[in-house]
Amino acid sequence: MNERRSPSAQAKAEHEAWLHQMEAESRVKQTRFMGGIAARLKRPRQTEPPMQPFRGAPAFWHEFEWDAEQRIEEFTANFTSVGGHVVRLPDLEETADWIAHKARELGAAYIVRQNEPDLDALQLEAALPEVRLSVWNTDSAENWRARAAEADIGIVMADEAAAYTGSVAVLSAPGKGRSVSLLPTALIILLPVERLRTRLGEILSRFDEAGPEQLPAGIHFITGPSRSSDIENDLTIGVHGPGIVYTLLIG
Repeated sequence: MNERRSPSAQAKAEHEAWLHQMEAESRVKQTRFMGGIAARLKRPRQTEPPMQPFRGAPAFWHEFEWDAEQRIEEFTANFTSVGGHVVRLPDLEETADWIAHKARELGAAYIVRQNEPDLDALQLEAALPEVRLSVWNTDSAENWRARAAEADIGIVMADEAAAYTGSVAVLSAPGKGRSVSLLPTALIILLPVERLRTRLGEILSRFDEAGPEQLPAGIHFITGPSRSSDIENDLTIGVHGPGIVYTLLIG
């Protein structure tokens, strides 16, 4: 007996046959294209992946380490080289005074900050009674993304930083919305010196060790102010984020 296919089964078989045909034609074009490149380079086309003597950073890089003072010097040089500002302060009390002075200097009318205990200790509400200050995610009815976009200054705590690249890592959490570091006109980052590492890998390895279930909602590396170039290399500051960024090295 001849087995009759249902219209849906026949359509599925025809679709699969068409996909196989398209894939075969694509592979022929790909082989011809890659063969043309190999011919122009005057060498045989490589069809097997090359052997790799090692993966990831070499052993000597894992052992590379600066002392605390050199980490501060290198971070400062690298962060400022891309347009950021670094200020070293001894403690949170002087940090609060510096922020209050800078807010007045910039003419800030509205500040938004992360909901962090160390930032609570600054007591900025008392230091800046003339400035409206909001603490992230303290009011469930508030549109916090809109508030961050309106802010003249955003204030965040750095979770870690890498001196070799001049990068600050800021992680997202319910009290630490990413918008605080992305949307205000200016950004102030508080970085305790004990959170400053030598290499970026020291920070990244901790995320690998934690596993996917323990990863934060967002991991943001900030290296100076927002910078963007068009095809003609015209550099613009502050297009996709804060155009003014201060890192306050505390301790």
